[in-house]
Amino acid sequence: MNSRVRVLVVDDSAFFRRRISDFLNQDPGIEVIGTAADGLAAVKEAQRLKPDIITMDVEMPVMDGISAVKRIMLMAPTPIIMFSSLTREGARATLDALEAGAVDFLPKQFDGGSNGTDSVAQVLSRRVLLLGRKKGLCRNAQQPFLQHGRERASASRGEYKLVAIGASTGGPIAIQTLLSTLPGNFSLPILLVVHMPASFTPAYAERLNSQCRITVKEAADGDELHPGCAYLAPGGKQMILDRRGSNAVIRIKESATGQTYKPSVDISLGSAARIYPEGVLAVVLTGMGSDGRQAARLLKEGGSTVWSQDEASCIVYGMPQAVEKAGLSDRVLPLEEIGPMLVRFG
Repeated sequence: MNSRVRVLVVDDSAFFRRRISDFLNQDPGIEVIGTAADGLAAVKEAQRLKPDIITMDVEMPVMDGISAVKRIMLMAPTPIIMFSSLTREGARATLDALEAGAVDFLPKQFDGGSNGTDSVAQVLSRRVLLLGRKKGLCRNAQQPFLQHGRERASASRGEYKLVAIGASTGGPIAIQTLLSTLPGNFSLPILLVVHMPASFTPAYAERLNSQCRITVKEAADGDELHPGCAYLAPGGKQMILDRRGSNAVIRIKESATGQTYKPSVDISLGSAARIYPEGVLAVVLTGMGSDGRQAARLLKEGGSTVWSQDEASCIVYGMPQAVEKAGLSDRVLPLEEIGPMLVRFG
């Protein structure tokens, strides 16, 4: 019960291998059981050591991180956290790694930054403990379509004006999975809020747009909402829905000092609750923490509908659990069922 989370650290830089190992070994619940300097060595060590979780660099000799993720998922499925550079190319590579099977990513910033190295160590350790202890993260089998929870009285088909989706850890692939089920003539606009760095959201919007039948774009200040278009909140800022005459319009604001999430699900979905009190169909997906619970309460008070992802299909059952435990979920659904349900209700 009290066994430590066993970690394999993979990076071609001896400095970073040592730095990551030092960060992790500070936590009594974590044990670094091995290191590897390239992707091929990582595959071999994953099979030999059978770690609970792996931290993986993207750019490495012999075999890069993305190829290593694919090979590990075939031969020795293990939760993997990617370390990414905060560049456009780094974003694309990280999204490729998530698509290949990695469960999460962290910026590769160990110089102290604005939050200090202690904060970096704490964030890394928290992710490793959470993801390393969760069983079944790497299952590829489809979950059966199950109806969980309860269905309360809510708006019916044709009454919704907007779909609003919030997510964090595990969210990029969850949203890709969900949106890919929607037809090109989907009848409602969609707001997307994911906890991602500013350098990631343009690449993520481009990827979604190329892989989905609906239109997906990074939201810009002044965007008006159109059916069949999804607007992704820019990283590092706040996306707010406002009113311009009879039309709803997106405003992009700088984040205030002290705001934890940039963008914030509570801020974006809370603004939607004010513009369309009875007309929002909100979906809270996988993610750490409780961002979205406050907005869900505002939405429910106004007469809107809130769905949350079920625990079995979540990478991290934090945000959806916070909404469900507060009694704010009208439906609790497996990820694979949410898209088809949106088509029915939208």
